[in-house]
Amino acid sequence: MLIIGCSKGVHLAGKIAKKLQASYSALKVKKFPDGEIKARFMSDVKGKEVALIQSFYDNINDLIVEVIFAAETARDLGAKKVILIAPYFPYLRQDKMFKPGQCISIEVMSKLMGRYFDKVSIIDPHLHREKKLSGLFSIKAEKLTSNPYIADYIQKNIKNPLIVGPDWESYKWARKVAEKIKCEHVILKKKRYTGRKVKVILNKKINITNKNIVFVDDMISTGNTILECVKNLKKIGAKKFNCVVVHGIFVENALEKLRKANVKVVSTDTIPSKVAKIDVSGLIARALK
Repeated sequence: MLIIGCSKGVHLAGKIAKKLQASYSALKVKKFPDGEIKARFMSDVKGKEVALIQSFYDNINDLIVEVIFAAETARDLGAKKVILIAPYFPYLRQDKMFKPGQCISIEVMSKLMGRYFDKVSIIDPHLHREKKLSGLFSIKAEKLTSNPYIADYIQKNIKNPLIVGPDWESYKWARKVAEKIKCEHVILKKKRYTGRKVKVILNKKINITNKNIVFVDDMISTGNTILECVKNLKKIGAKKFNCVVVHGIFVENALEKLRKANVKVVSTDTIPSKVAKIDVSGLIARALK
């Protein structure tokens, strides 16, 4: 197998290749002055199973074009099989037509990837109504989960935790992590007014005496949901707040806002940042064996 580090996958690809004792090469990507992308393989892909590692954050649309160019080029050059490993995969939120005329982006993305890849693997995809990737993709699709890694981090680093899911969508992450480390958990109810304005309420009474609150979710984007949760839990006496998430997107100065609210944040390294302390390269390597 040849592991290819795409422009937003190099932080993981080298470690994955090392764990697999596989060949590694970075995809060379440059832009013309007008913004057009050009991609080039620096290793021979003929007859090989090629795994493209790409996490879709920051310039998402450019990254989609990049992997499509790479996949098609790999086939032209005689690759035996082309796999996409997406530590973070985009465009999963829009899973139905909420308003007339809207694009259902999740369906478009699944069709697009199905045309160019033999298989796609995604870490903790942000699914809502769809529960399985197999119902979305025409190709083999594998959902990987970092739950054991998050549970292990909490168990080793946070004493007396109370796992809190900041909204109902976080239930599957919060509950499974809490069950693994055998501690209490609670899920908060969230009402979203806009992409930035949310309100949360407790769905049951909880004892927070001497507890370290640990928010567990699949992603943080603006951080506004967590900040609203902190505000509400402070009203009933909570004092210590942690947040452990899979995908740290952290837009609109989210990390700084959470720091000011005294929330200690840790994420996996599906997206690199100064708080990405949980390494998922081993998870990906095992999936590729």
